[in-house]
Amino acid sequence: MRRAAIVVPLVVVAAVIGGGVAVTGLAKPQEDESGPRRPQLPATTEPVERGDLTSSTSVDGTLGHSQERKLNAGASGTLTWVARSGSTVKRDGRLYALDGKDVRLMYGSEPMYRTLKKGDTGTDVKQLKENLVELGYGGALVADDEFTAGTAAAVERWQEDRGLAETGRIGADQIAFASGPLRVQSVSAAAGDVAAPGRKIMTTTGSHRVVRLEVKVSEAALAKPDHKVRVELPDGTVADGTVSSVDSVATMGDDSNDKTPKISVTVTFDDPGAVEGVDKAPATVRFTGRTRKDVLSVPVSALLALEDGSFGVQVVAGGTAREIKVRLGMFAQGRVEVSGAGLRDGMRVGVPTT
Repeated sequence: MRRAAIVVPLVVVAAVIGGGVAVTGLAKPQEDESGPRRPQLPATTEPVERGDLTSSTSVDGTLGHSQERKLNAGASGTLTWVARSGSTVKRDGRLYALDGKDVRLMYGSEPMYRTLKKGDTGTDVKQLKENLVELGYGGALVADDEFTAGTAAAVERWQEDRGLAETGRIGADQIAFASGPLRVQSVSAAAGDVAAPGRKIMTTTGSHRVVRLEVKVSEAALAKPDHKVRVELPDGTVADGTVSSVDSVATMGDDSNDKTPKISVTVTFDDPGAVEGVDKAPATVRFTGRTRKDVLSVPVSALLALEDGSFGVQVVAGGTAREIKVRLGMFAQGRVEVSGAGLRDGMRVGVPTT
């Protein structure tokens, strides 16, 4: 648990110590002329609870999309059409058109960097054949890394259906590879512009939503890859997520007033299709830390500062109140783990009124 999370409740407790006499923040001693002094009953009580106590840290982030990248033209020509911003392009979908001929999306990790033809081998050939099979042009085609006569025939059938010359050869003027469906985040060129290989046409992202955030280096242990988190979305709903990546280099961030070293973290959603929200909208990620199993706990505000420097709680039962000294454990969720003689689940302890 962070020190800052502990300091606040202890300051409240410490403030009730005066001179050499223990004074509670719950009730003032009352003098009864007919008997000894006894503590006044608190106006409010809360139960001592037994259960699991889990520490957590919440960090603000920004909702966005995965795998942001630029998409460059693969060939020269005049742009005659470009996919609009915000649209999603899937396999065999149109990305842009050069001189009236569409450049379509195919799935694959290796970029399209050459014209593929019979006799070629490589990962890009295998990617092409996998796409042809998925699109129904493969027939008995084996999706290996060899561009065979059967591959050329499959390409010709695909070209015929797209209104292209049936050459059996395919290059960057016809397809572009990406790892999956692309979302067009922004467009850098318009119809009528002259494109050339390497010239940026658009910025794309993956179709899945993510949250990007920065975590203090001192809290980096909470943000480990594959760590499960909960994300509060802009509309107030909560979704389950997983830490997908953590930068290995710390930075000082963009805020000139904050010199705390931080690391960048990306969180993906377990059910990305269920997540909605505007790009760049705020989202809060809650990281869970240490868990204490089957312990007694009370609200932090129930703690009393005793004159010997220890802490206690005011137990209320049968119309009377008494103090019990307690040992403190983990602080979490607005509660604190306590233990001590005579303390048990279900007891009522005094808390300040709000």
